[in-house]
Amino acid sequence: MSSIIYIFLLISMGATLAFGQGTRVGFYSRTCPRAESIVTSAVRSAFGSNPTVAPGLLRMHFHDCFVNGCDASILIDGTNTEKTAGPNRLLRGYEVIEDAKKQIEAVCPGVVSCADILALAARDSVVLTKGFSWAVPTGRRDGRVSLASETSNLPGFRDSVDVQKQKFTAKNLNAQDLVTLVGGHTIGTTACQFFSYRLQNFSNGGADPSISPAFLSQLQTLCPQGGDGTKRVGLDNGSEGRFDNSFFANLRDGKGILESDQKLWTDASTKTFVQRFLGIRGLAGLTFSVEFGKSMVKMSNIEVKTGTVGEIRKVCSAIN
Repeated sequence: MSSIIYIFLLISMGATLAFGQGTRVGFYSRTCPRAESIVTSAVRSAFGSNPTVAPGLLRMHFHDCFVNGCDASILIDGTNTEKTAGPNRLLRGYEVIEDAKKQIEAVCPGVVSCADILALAARDSVVLTKGFSWAVPTGRRDGRVSLASETSNLPGFRDSVDVQKQKFTAKNLNAQDLVTLVGGHTIGTTACQFFSYRLQNFSNGGADPSISPAFLSQLQTLCPQGGDGTKRVGLDNGSEGRFDNSFFANLRDGKGILESDQKLWTDASTKTFVQRFLGIRGLAGLTFSVEFGKSMVKMSNIEVKTGTVGEIRKVCSAIN
């Protein structure tokens, strides 16, 4: 299914189609009709000078939604806020959200939430890296609480599939959503420090046996024992700048970078979905970009604040 057809299907259901919990497509069509185009322009401008903001914004939205819902609490500055927690310290793209917010406030003061800007920016990041678009439901309000201690439920790079599924189920996301959303690792990089333990003394003094032997030597060269743990390596080997399904082919071939990613192939409960994204004969196929948009809509409605709950921040890095 092409991106144009998918968007048409959503639009044909109505510009104000409700997606749940008070959000809907076209929420700002009357109160701030330029909101979405301003966000798109801000993301495109930042991406033009620094393409790494695309995976950064996508991860940021994911990390925001898994902690107290999609309420932009990850954007708040301060001591011991979510932004300072270990899983979030290397995120990038905060300045893009602030830029979009500043431009929107100039034309529609006090109308558009930072949470919605982040959700829109995540979608635009996928589009800029050649993924399909989708209609983003808006109408979220911003949270007033941001605590580093509440980030412990974020999926981790050492998590088993069972633990990953438990964390996703807690957010009303199923196993297919898990595989689909982890597929967002098709763009971006990670640091050696998050996977180098797989390369040397993982089990019985050797490397993780799920890593392809040929690929193992490549990774050991990129991340030598005792080397620079901050060095970045593409999460989707050979295609980290393009949103496509090669990430799943890499899992099949033993080229997953993170342990938690590779386990999606070695665990039977998730392997089927990886195979379906790869079009394995005998299984009903799934189109990754289309399913990604659907799962992103589900995720973007996790515990959202709407109506009179929360606030519309004047600046995204601080509560009013």
